[in-house]
Amino acid sequence: MDRLAFNAVAAINEQRVARQMVTNELANVSTIGFKRSFEASVRAIQVNGPGLATRMQPQSFTEDYIQLKAGTVMATGNNLDVALSGSSVLGVTAADGQLGFTRRGDLRVNANGVLENGSGHLVRGQGGAPISAPAGLVITIESDGTVYGRDPAQTNAAPPVALGTLLLRDASEVKLQRRTDGLFSVVGLEPGADFPSGPQSPRLTPGALEGSNVNALNVMIKLMDQSRSFEQQINMIKEAKATDESGESMMKPS
Repeated sequence: MDRLAFNAVAAINEQRVARQMVTNELANVSTIGFKRSFEASVRAIQVNGPGLATRMQPQSFTEDYIQLKAGTVMATGNNLDVALSGSSVLGVTAADGQLGFTRRGDLRVNANGVLENGSGHLVRGQGGAPISAPAGLVITIESDGTVYGRDPAQTNAAPPVALGTLLLRDASEVKLQRRTDGLFSVVGLEPGADFPSGPQSPRLTPGALEGSNVNALNVMIKLMDQSRSFEQQINMIKEAKATDESGESMMKPS
């Protein structure tokens, strides 16, 4: 009976990480550019050590790679909003100064005249430097990531000035993992390292934003399944206790 209760408690503990990650996904259903990354399953494995050779114990197996499946694209009409297509990612500067990647495309010009996204991360250009946007210019971004600035005081015939090109990479041939700050990095490379763009040409849709690729209905179903599994394990512990107490009462002298 002790072994049954131990296995039930072990299963509850192994499912803890999965519950935390599913809850995190549910909290980011409406986050711009959020990508789900976590998959978990619980399997029975043979336990090494003294005891029965058939002794099994539940253990969770997890995979935490960014899933670049596209979210819903919403037209905003804002010149600085961009929705990245396919497996494209945008290079930004993290709070620690390292290069990170993101799908968040709600861009803006900060008080210092530098392009940043809604999380406050400075957007990098192809050369690695931030992209400056002088005050008073009307900023537009093309589908290839080229950033243009136009002086509204000049005539329409005046051509816009190229301010730089967004640091875009095709991540179709690499695995991305989530950093502690929510940005992406490449699995197997040093934190902050760049990587060669893949075979697909990175593209974006100007004047639009990409929503989260988390399906709220699927997440709610997972939470319900986990809740039922938790109740099942608790009931097993209660039944083991009741059986133990019944056996103890039978052994008492009459």
